[in-house]
Amino acid sequence: MGLEEEIEDLREEIAETPYNKSTEAHIGRLKAKLAEKKEKLENQSSAGGGHGYAVEKHGDATVALVGFPSVGKSTLINALTNADSEVGSYEFTTLDVNPGMLQYRGANIQILDVPGLIEGAAGGRGGGKEVLSVVRTADLVVFMLSVFEIEQYDRLREELYNTNIRLDTEPPNINIRKTHKDGLGVTMSDDVSLDEETVKQVLREYGYVNAKVTIPHDLTIDELVDAVMDNREYLPSMVSVNKADLIDKSYLPTVKEELRERDLDPDDVIFISAEEGLGLDGLKERLWEELGVIRIYMDKPGRGVDYEEPLILFEGDTVGDACSKLGGEFDERFKFARVSGESAKHDDQQVGKGHELADEDVLRIVARK
Repeated sequence: MGLEEEIEDLREEIAETPYNKSTEAHIGRLKAKLAEKKEKLENQSSAGGGHGYAVEKHGDATVALVGFPSVGKSTLINALTNADSEVGSYEFTTLDVNPGMLQYRGANIQILDVPGLIEGAAGGRGGGKEVLSVVRTADLVVFMLSVFEIEQYDRLREELYNTNIRLDTEPPNINIRKTHKDGLGVTMSDDVSLDEETVKQVLREYGYVNAKVTIPHDLTIDELVDAVMDNREYLPSMVSVNKADLIDKSYLPTVKEELRERDLDPDDVIFISAEEGLGLDGLKERLWEELGVIRIYMDKPGRGVDYEEPLILFEGDTVGDACSKLGGEFDERFKFARVSGESAKHDDQQVGKGHELADEDVLRIVARK
């Protein structure tokens, strides 16, 4: 029996097994086996060669536009950036990943127009694996849906999930420490609903014999498998609905209801028309917010504050992160810094590398001679 048949058999057994406390450990073992075999199949496929997509990351942040063929991604990227992506009314117009650069508020945001996804992309259909491997390198995933086909969202998320991309969630916070004896020891907080034997069954499937495991919060079997595999990519996402200019107002409530059915707040979704250039300002603003980009204006000795070309960082970044990005003497000879702006208690506050910066702070770095 080949790997694909084994995978299908495992899926069927999981689907047919009723979930309860008495079967939980068995299902955990099956799901661990399934994840392991899927990864083995993916590695075999990758070793087989074939055309891949090598896109070098440029700019301050990278966005991946994900959508089915002919949803309008090429039209949108041409409207937003300096890219020149072929546009056509037939499927599979874009055959290679086509990067463009959106210049917004002093930041360079790389937008990748990837080939349209189809069902089964994670299994290799339509060059899907190569496409999805590019998505994994992005800082933000933007789902682009047709206003007439909101159900595409379900299939797109499933394809990303099947290629180990986890959206809008944090990695499970569990700790696994291998030991030399005493078997598997599991320590769980009171709110963890999984049975201890389930945790042990999953760990055994991945070869753990002696280990100390700490689980501080509740999680599902799938999240436990993700944590043990430790090869998932956790990315934020947002949704843009294209061709909004083509719908009748009477149809809009139907669209909003279809969004709500997928736990998407219609007020959070960006409605656009790439063809007509409608809603693009709102889309740019939302990209900025979701990426968490901040601008830092550098106070350069003898030249004053440079407001034209800010240093681009991300929310939560520190003076140390700024030094690392600047490189050279700033990182090596750092003495202290002075900060003015939202993150500072007062103008020209003296701070160290651990100080967290905020958007539009003014930063001056003082280096040792």
